Amino acid sequence: MHKSAALLPCIVSIFILSGHASDSVSARAPESVVGDAPPDPGKLATDLSPALKPTDIRAAMRKVADWQTARSADEPSREWPFAILYDGLLSAAKTLNDPRYSRQVLQVAQHYAWTLGPKQGDADDQAIGQSYLYLYGDAPSIASIQPLKSDFDALLQLPDNPAKPVWWWAYALYMAPPVWSGLTAATGDPKYLDYMDRQWHLSSNLLWDQREHLYFRDSTYFDRRESNNRKLFLSRANGWAMAGLVRVIEYLPESDLRRAFYIQQLREMAAAVSHLQSSDGLWRPGLLDAAGYPNPEASSSAFFVYALAWGINHRLLSREQYLPVVRKGWAGLVSHIYADGRLGCIQPVGASGDYPPGASSVYGVGAFLLAGSQVNALAARRN
Repeated sequence: MHKSAALLPCIVSIFILSGHASDSVSARAPESVVGDAPPDPGKLATDLSPALKPTDIRAAMRKVADWQTARSADEPSREWPFAILYDGLLSAAKTLNDPRYSRQVLQVAQHYAWTLGPKQGDADDQAIGQSYLYLYGDAPSIASIQPLKSDFDALLQLPDNPAKPVWWWAYALYMAPPVWSGLTAATGDPKYLDYMDRQWHLSSNLLWDQREHLYFRDSTYFDRRESNNRKLFLSRANGWAMAGLVRVIEYLPESDLRRAFYIQQLREMAAAVSHLQSSDGLWRPGLLDAAGYPNPEASSSAFFVYALAWGINHRLLSREQYLPVVRKGWAGLVSHIYADGRLGCIQPVGASGDYPPGASSVYGVGAFLLAGSQVNALAARRN
């Protein structure tokens, strides 16, 4: 499926709406707004530098953010691709000291009256809660988290199913756990964090590969193999999971004994993915068969850079060991920014490993902005 090196011809949009959560987007979110994959996206940017200098990092972030907000400002959505974009925009607003980006997210929250998506219990529809909690932190108001709290209180009454955890696919580990742990931070009620920790362990027990230190996308991938006969670990699934780890750790008090588990898993993933980085600084759609894919995958690569840089910034990962990985990864991401600000090489929703270099999607932009904010903080530090 993914061995052909030929680019898909004349593609305008290659969203394959099949599978479940995080591999599909409902009709509520126009595909043309989620992303597209033009056969001729124009020339790559020549006015950006890959250097790990704050001025250069912020210039790349602003160029990409402005391109994306111009395309999506009039299309509010609670869908998971946009939830990731909004996380990135909120981070960019702080890093770039530009409230335009956070205002756009606030308008989305107000448009939906701070409610989650309609699929109660589905991690995809909970992802927008991360933005709500971020905005609540800036301007606390019980009205902005009450709908979230009510939904989660109802979900707490449902029984666990270890055979099929509520987060049975790896993408969900970014979508939902930070919302649950964040709600405890906002309310002081430990029950949401307790639920998150219990459910994460159920998911980890099912999907975590103890040898490779990577996550399977879901249980249907246990016996799948790459064309080189190695296990199939999707870079997107692992990028989402690794980013979810750091966002959960952010909410865990240092005195919480459960914190050690998440830090250890972060360190194991960091070691694993750093060894799988390609020569261009990025990661391919299938982590263990890089040669089998024609293009890198920018959204997962951005999440890996984000998580690694965050880990260094919070002194949980070795700066000496991982700074070269971050530096190389950031340079690789910047090399896929086009003259108009489009961020390319983002694997479209539901697509296989073949997509043209100009493919872009909102969730990849969100991951890029999250990465840029952490790389900027890293570049600003001297030790």
